[in-house]
Amino acid sequence: MNPNPLLEFSGLPPFSQLKPEQVEPALDYLLAENRAQIEQLLASNESYTWRNLVEPLESLEDRLERAWSPISHMNSVVNSDALREAYNACLPKLSDYATELGQHEGLFNAFRSIAEGDEYQRLDSAQRKVIDNAMRDFRLSGIDLPQEKKKRYKEIKQELSRLSSRFEENVLDATNAWRKHITKQDELAGLPESALAMAAQSAQGENLTGWLITLEFPSYFAVMSYCDNRALRRELYEAYVTRASDQGPHAGQWDNSENMELLLKLRHELAQLLGFPNYAARSLATKMARDPQQVISFLDELAGRSIEMARQELQELRDFAASALSLADMQAWDITYCSEKLRRHRYDLSQEDVKPYFPEDKVLSGMFEVVHRLYGMTISERAGVDTWHKDVRFFDIHGPRGELRGSFYLDLYARAKKRGGAWMDECVSRRVLSSGEVQTPVAYLTCNFSPPIGKDPALFTHDEVQTLFHEFGHGLHHMLTRVDYSGVSGISGVPWDAVELPSQFMENWCWQREALELIAGHYQTGAPLPDDLYQKMQAARNFQSGMQMVRQLEFSMFDFRLHMDYDPKHGARVQEVLDQVREQVAVVMPPPFNRFQHGFSHIFAGGYAAGYYSYKWAEVLSSDAFAKFEEHGIFHRDTGLQFLETILEQGGARDPMELFIEFRGREPTIDALLRHSGIVA
Repeated sequence: MNPNPLLEFSGLPPFSQLKPEQVEPALDYLLAENRAQIEQLLASNESYTWRNLVEPLESLEDRLERAWSPISHMNSVVNSDALREAYNACLPKLSDYATELGQHEGLFNAFRSIAEGDEYQRLDSAQRKVIDNAMRDFRLSGIDLPQEKKKRYKEIKQELSRLSSRFEENVLDATNAWRKHITKQDELAGLPESALAMAAQSAQGENLTGWLITLEFPSYFAVMSYCDNRALRRELYEAYVTRASDQGPHAGQWDNSENMELLLKLRHELAQLLGFPNYAARSLATKMARDPQQVISFLDELAGRSIEMARQELQELRDFAASALSLADMQAWDITYCSEKLRRHRYDLSQEDVKPYFPEDKVLSGMFEVVHRLYGMTISERAGVDTWHKDVRFFDIHGPRGELRGSFYLDLYARAKKRGGAWMDECVSRRVLSSGEVQTPVAYLTCNFSPPIGKDPALFTHDEVQTLFHEFGHGLHHMLTRVDYSGVSGISGVPWDAVELPSQFMENWCWQREALELIAGHYQTGAPLPDDLYQKMQAARNFQSGMQMVRQLEFSMFDFRLHMDYDPKHGARVQEVLDQVREQVAVVMPPPFNRFQHGFSHIFAGGYAAGYYSYKWAEVLSSDAFAKFEEHGIFHRDTGLQFLETILEQGGARDPMELFIEFRGREPTIDALLRHSGIVA
């Protein structure tokens, strides 16, 4: 029998050796091994301690996660039919295993004996947090339920996992299915050189002449921002906003309507099984927000402070479209285009103007220097690491004394068979092994930026630079942790509405002159970002920030209301809830065929169900945290080290509000967010 690389490796995953047919046998083996070891652990001890129960369990969990992580990751970034089949075959097995552990009476009693016994008093605070979280999670897994309800819980969890995966696949397939081959350049009038070159490169990749437009975000966004051809913008807009739905060019083909209906129905049933009135309340059981009313009040307050400004911005855009662009009837597919023209008119600035100043290597070296100045870390590329694609790079982070703190894979460019968006995920978690050795954390950082074109390096828009800083903030949270137990190290155990704090916090440096001197330099001459361009960027920083704010609030309220107001008698009412929320907070009313919700993977396939508000919630924290740097200096080392020690290194070992107060000296206020967004002076 050939050795299975998923079972053999220690260290980094051997990506080039992983084959879809190895996935299921490896998982079956590991799950069987874990089950046997857990029974043995429980049988061989009279009384339970951290050392004889929690530590060995952590090792079993870690081995399973390290084998599954590269598979799950490759399914997102180099998707194929064979890999998808193997991945989907494993989901119910993993779901069953998790439910089984969560409902295991023997395990529960063993943890309870630690939680209620003398051992608990001997543990440090991070270990206590692991025990407290475990006790909470047993309850959230239905440990207290009668047998037939436990069985139902297990069925629901399995089905939810299958539906989420199906939802994501439908979005990916619908995105990949649509393309438009263009042979006459005048149809693409208005597109900047870089976007034309990217479309030509896409066409060449398919052995076509001319240009190829796709629904991958860099391609879609370029057409929507710059293309003078209104008919093409409308066609592209419709294809994009109807992906995986009952509308548009592929109507009904990968339709997520039923998946959404079932996901919401089952989440509601699950919440009620566990004694919660709805899934929103269940979601908050592991978050900072106290109850659904607090979330609704928070979103309402932000909406109340922003809506007037958003209405004003839209009216200005309508007036400009009518007078300057002869578009008296501005439609949804005109908004990005008209906004770009207005930005150009008002500030003499376009996203394209800054791209030559943000070549990939300059941005990366500058970002690493920012981290060096703040925290004393140095980051260097490591060659020869096995990856899943030729474009992927690998880096190490070393502390001030040269010690290895963490490593990460960087996969920056959009391509077919890769899920859209940007994210950070865990490859290896930090923990201290029984030998006393530290297992160094490793992260995956994934983006979907425009690739290098011809002989030029990849050039980023300023928005893309912010996205990179955002994901790197998550990465630092995962990699710089000092917590020794994987259940609460890095981002593990951090409440979801606090997990965006380090990521949004990092974005602030993309706007600071001192930091831009490090991040920006012309790709041909190395010249720094000219001062007049910087001034224009600053002037335009809060361009349409009211409209952006209410758009994010629309997503957050829609998500929360869907889960809070679900009524089994009436079903999910997805479109109805969305329409109601738009009545309340939206200023732009999309056309009736728009099916944004069918591609809203964050809440239907990601971890943000009844939690999308977390972005705004954490933005209050991150704006207020950054305000301390504004007071002391953006590279003030002591403040940097304080943020490192109180936030980044603590992982999920302590309550995030407690940590925030320790850093800031008080509870957060909303003022800095409103000021940074230009909503108040």
